[in-house]
Amino acid sequence: MSFDAVSQQPKLLYLLQGVAAFAAVVALILLALHRGPVRRRAAALILLAPALLLLAVGLVLPGLRTLALSFTDGGGGTWAGFDNYVWMFTDHRALVALRNTLAWVVLVPLTSTAVGLLYAAAVARSRFRTVALSLVLTPMAISFVGAGVVWKFVYAYRPAEAGQIGLLNQLVVACGGEPRQWLVDSPWNVLFLIAAMVWTQAGFAAVLLTGAIRAVPTELTEAALLDGASPRQILRRITLPSIRPTLLVVLLAQAIGTFKAFDIVKTMTGGQFDTGVLAHEMYDQAFRYGETGRGAALAVLLFLLVTPFAAHQVRAQRRTG
Repeated sequence: MSFDAVSQQPKLLYLLQGVAAFAAVVALILLALHRGPVRRRAAALILLAPALLLLAVGLVLPGLRTLALSFTDGGGGTWAGFDNYVWMFTDHRALVALRNTLAWVVLVPLTSTAVGLLYAAAVARSRFRTVALSLVLTPMAISFVGAGVVWKFVYAYRPAEAGQIGLLNQLVVACGGEPRQWLVDSPWNVLFLIAAMVWTQAGFAAVLLTGAIRAVPTELTEAALLDGASPRQILRRITLPSIRPTLLVVLLAQAIGTFKAFDIVKTMTGGQFDTGVLAHEMYDQAFRYGETGRGAALAVLLFLLVTPFAAHQVRAQRRTG
């Protein structure tokens, strides 16, 4: 497809105007800072002004718009009061999505952090630490969509008389069992989806916790060994208390990311068989069913659920910093 400069001229002009405006703002900032002593607060305000403007346009205004839409009907034009919020806590599908989201937020951070902690404790002092961390970190290089495709093949089902292509069913058949549709049976299918998420996130926890464990003074562990402490006692009484701030940051970061779980659910089940989560249900209501008000109400609920975790994470990072 050839590029037509004449037809694209208005877009090019807009692009040039944006670049010129950005250059002008940067030039004004540099000029203001160069013309002599400027009060620190004024200089900070000038430097923050572009970021604050982008934050207002890209986050605050859309957030307020979403809040307003949550009180309207499906078309977004008629006032509906709290009908969308009543629907959210009375509709079976919405309640299932809320239940599954809470299960994800509890199980994913705890499981992935536990796996990462055990892995980090095993390789932190190893000579092959770099290789071991690279291996466990590899799933993070895969997108959530890619991870969903991989694990969908792991859980793939075929009738007993047919050859199995799914790894899990192949193992079951090899042990004399019958193949199962792992992604259909509720509520166990939610746990199988969570396993895919843990697979992608355990490496993140392992890398951060390995660094925290290596920062624990070796004098403490050596003294404990001289006193006859076992490796399990050293982990429980010395290592864990020493890395508690990092452990908390990892848990909170995992929880916040889990609230946004969408790709794995969309790729593996499409939200069917009672596997939907809030983010997926919000997408379905707003863009698949045309219920803008309900989708906006779900987005507001998701924001309210994430906010305490985000605030606590900021406080935890300030303490560790």
